[in-house]
Amino acid sequence: MNLDKSKKRIAKKVKMGFKGYPQVSFSYFGETEEIATEVIVTFTAEEGAEPQEQRFAGQSDVREDEIIQSALVKIMERTDAKTVQEIEGVTLLK
Repeated sequence: MNLDKSKKRIAKKVKMGFKGYPQVSFSYFGETEEIATEVIVTFTAEEGAEPQEQRFAGQSDVREDEIIQSALVKIMERTDAKTVQEIEGVTLLK
């Protein structure tokens, strides 16, 4: 799947807002606010359930990495996520 298509599919699901569980959220992290070198995917199956996390890292901006963005779309599809959240901006790594 190409990068633009992946980003559009993620954005579309994010725009829909909270629709219930299962829920997936994406949080981006990096050394600077301009480049996200890591993304943490948090999956919550149902309300009150223990969230599961998976981390993806790259040498460059993971938001512009076609493979990582395609993997995020696949996670959304395979978990049948009703809600997708994307944390705005890049959180600085310490």
